[in-house]
Amino acid sequence: MASELRRPTDAELEILTVLWSIGPATVRDVYEVIRRRRRAQYSTILKFMQIMAEKGLVRRDESQRAHIYEPAKSREWTQQQLAGDLLERAFSGSAKALMIGALAARKASREDLAELRKLLDDFDRNEEER
Repeated sequence: MASELRRPTDAELEILTVLWSIGPATVRDVYEVIRRRRRAQYSTILKFMQIMAEKGLVRRDESQRAHIYEPAKSREWTQQQLAGDLLERAFSGSAKALMIGALAARKASREDLAELRKLLDDFDRNEEER
């Protein structure tokens, strides 16, 4: 496995999302969840999951006939990596520009805005303590 995981494609992220929601699963389990959302081929899901294992995005337990897959990293870790990548590639490292872009793209609820304010206040307080 590479020391740094490669960024998942949209299809790989869909599979990771299924695994995060249902836990360790077989290809058949993942296929059934995805098939309920959209048309999908079992063989395509299988190939993606094999590639994801090679890339280190998932771990594969081969001790049983039906291999069991699980994400190599948590949802939170992956989201942080994707956000950091997006921050660098699209916003030149500017957290301010990222936040403005995110808030302009989709209306945030009052609860979300209140939570963002609290997170920013907490972050600011922690920075002052250093």
